[in-house]
Amino acid sequence: MMLSSTFWGNLSDRYGRKHALTLCAILLFYYGLLSSVAPSFMWILLLRGLVGFAIGCTPQSVTLYAEFLPTKQRAKCVVLLDCFWALGACFEVALALVVMPTLGWHWLLALSTGPLLAFAIICPNLQDIMLQVVKQRKRWKHWKKIAKDNGKPMLLGRLVVDDSTTSSPHRGRFRDLLVPSLRMTSILLWFICPYDNRIVETSALVCSDKPLPVQTLDTCAADCQQLQTTDYMDLLWTTLAEFPGIFITIFVIERFGRKKTMAVQFVAYAVCCCFLVVCTENFSKVETYTRRAFLTIMLFFARGIIAGVFQAAYVYTPEVYPTSLRAVGVGSCSAMARLGAMVTPYVAQVLLKSSISFSTTIYGVAAILAAIGCLLLPIETRGQELF
Repeated sequence: MMLSSTFWGNLSDRYGRKHALTLCAILLFYYGLLSSVAPSFMWILLLRGLVGFAIGCTPQSVTLYAEFLPTKQRAKCVVLLDCFWALGACFEVALALVVMPTLGWHWLLALSTGPLLAFAIICPNLQDIMLQVVKQRKRWKHWKKIAKDNGKPMLLGRLVVDDSTTSSPHRGRFRDLLVPSLRMTSILLWFICPYDNRIVETSALVCSDKPLPVQTLDTCAADCQQLQTTDYMDLLWTTLAEFPGIFITIFVIERFGRKKTMAVQFVAYAVCCCFLVVCTENFSKVETYTRRAFLTIMLFFARGIIAGVFQAAYVYTPEVYPTSLRAVGVGSCSAMARLGAMVTPYVAQVLLKSSISFSTTIYGVAAILAAIGCLLLPIETRGQELF
């Protein structure tokens, strides 16, 4: 996804957001369905890698959505769009809770592709897109017949959209994000985005003095363990936390602006990390159930806050870039956000085994640095028309 986000952004700027999203949905459904019948681990790696490549286009849904919204309603509607992201996450957790203990991961992957098939059917399919050229030729023949019937010569030239940048070969160029007027904005956004990539996972941070009972899979050489019902419920609760974060962001983003909203939410997230450090240091003698409940509550707040930051960034990024660079700008920020996704397993799982406090502190410090980066952004886009 990190490698493909900029590619899909360039494709969206050149050929349109809707066409790219339709192709993305078809590829996601195809490779996702193939993953469910993969015969070996190497095939799983290959097919899930192709799924990751295709999913790099999903941020362009925000670009498409933001471009036809009125200025006063843009922030509210884009943030509300995250409700469907959260609903999808809840749906996946609930589906895994039902399917994994009985049918296994093969059916989980297969059933997860259902919404993608529905999206590909609802949106204009690739055949319709390819027929646009044929339709243009038919219209040309029709105009020639009208001119002949009226005894008039055919007009010279051809009918095009009156936009000099529409057919420009330079639309969506990555290097244009670093022109002097956009350089500081792009660098700061690339610095901020890895930190707001939903770096909290309940299953990684919930710990106890006595391990929970688990079922070890005899067929897994890495001593893999199945998630229990309590693990799924924790994931569901922390995912539901995104909804309060979304509604709080809607309330403050138009009143205080995009930059201040992101900065304050990053600081609030850092405070939650401090409470997690206190929990791990002072609650060592507290019974497992109480400790787990406290951690789940704190992660609930942290997940909600970081979800708000995530959406505030998706409001700001399409507004700060011009139309010819908007998709590649959003795509490049999404690509940089994958750095946070790649580092998180090492911090939240590997480093967690040696020092819970240190691993949590890393998240807190990263959030403070990101808050400073938000305040340094040179442009505030509240009330600004897209250009």
